[in-house]
Amino acid sequence: MKSFLDNFSKDSLTPEELQKLKSKIRTKKVAKGEILLRKGEKSGSSYFVRSGLLRSYTIDEKGKEHIFMFAPEGWVIGDIGLQVNTKTSDLFVDAIESSEIEVIDLDVFLRTDLPSEVSITKRDRRIYVLQKRIIMLMSAPLQDRYIDFIETYPDIVQRVPQKMIASYLGVTPEALSKIRGELSKK
Repeated sequence: MKSFLDNFSKDSLTPEELQKLKSKIRTKKVAKGEILLRKGEKSGSSYFVRSGLLRSYTIDEKGKEHIFMFAPEGWVIGDIGLQVNTKTSDLFVDAIESSEIEVIDLDVFLRTDLPSEVSITKRDRRIYVLQKRIIMLMSAPLQDRYIDFIETYPDIVQRVPQKMIASYLGVTPEALSKIRGELSKK
């Protein structure tokens, strides 16, 4: 089973740095449906998925759910906004499947004495800006968004309900069904 620490080259961390990182990461099993982060919270943890499937999403003022991201095995998920501006979370994170995760403390990403592959960079700040933009806009044509979804998440298309894929794409399940039908005819 892969670990978050497997993402670093053997030469990038000293044994002491590796031990410090290990002390900031804990393994946890989560049940399907368990909420790890709620919108409005100040938890700065991120979650590395060892097995299972997580998602992040927001709920608008009308109660409509908008899925921002899925995180299958080997992905990290959280709200980067908590890491770059220490406000409250814009997102919820929950388990779509029973999962084993590594909970990574916020200060792992804020330390400046670690290699750039660990610490927050200007790129990460840009990701936060894009996260906010994507949540608000989601404006590409549906067919393009669906094709991008399949390319981004090829291993989970059969693991999540169509209504969650529709939410991720910002459409109704009926509209998604229509696009899927049109694409299958091509």
